Amino acid sequence: MPTPSSDKANIPLKQNPHKIRERRENNLELAIGHEVRTQRKRQRLTVNDLSEKTGISAGMLSKIENGVTSPSLTTLQTLTKALGVPLVSFFAGYDEPRGVMHVKAGEGAEVQRSGTRAGHQYNLLGHIGANNSGVVVEPYLITLSEDSDVFPAFQHEGIETIYMLDGVVDYRHGDKLFRLEPGDSLFFDADAVHGPEGLVTLPIRYLSVISYPQNS
Repeated sequence: MPTPSSDKANIPLKQNPHKIRERRENNLELAIGHEVRTQRKRQRLTVNDLSEKTGISAGMLSKIENGVTSPSLTTLQTLTKALGVPLVSFFAGYDEPRGVMHVKAGEGAEVQRSGTRAGHQYNLLGHIGANNSGVVVEPYLITLSEDSDVFPAFQHEGIETIYMLDGVVDYRHGDKLFRLEPGDSLFFDADAVHGPEGLVTLPIRYLSVISYPQNS
């Protein structure tokens, strides 16, 4: 794989990790209320003006805008016609709860991945499956000892990243061999044959993060 060099360090990323998204609500009623109020003020309408246009009482509109009540679909459709906006616009500020897992030190579940070799200890540190990104991510802490097989022929779908913590291993990817020491990383297409070919300094521990399409 190509090695990053200083002359490529300033290549701009497509995503800005520091970009702050517009405020979103985890509560659906609050999100709808916020959007109704925003659309009403954008059109310089008072609550009473909107009440006259829709036939919805000012008191009910106030409850909707403050997220106190959950408006029916019929009420939302009435509001869309009065404000001239699509129905989906009322849900624009809603942010569904996102997956997160916290695994304390030493508590990662020991698992047997498909194709696991003898003496390869896999501790699953988390798993986020169905999500809006369409990607499954599986982070593992892998431990190799004197009882571990060398097996440079793993092959599976997706992208894998390895980050060395302890020990030294000669790791194969395709026709290339990489000596990985603490602090080294390896990012590669997991569809090519790969795996530890030489256990140089034991014990060996490294993080392996595998990502693949969730429909696989």
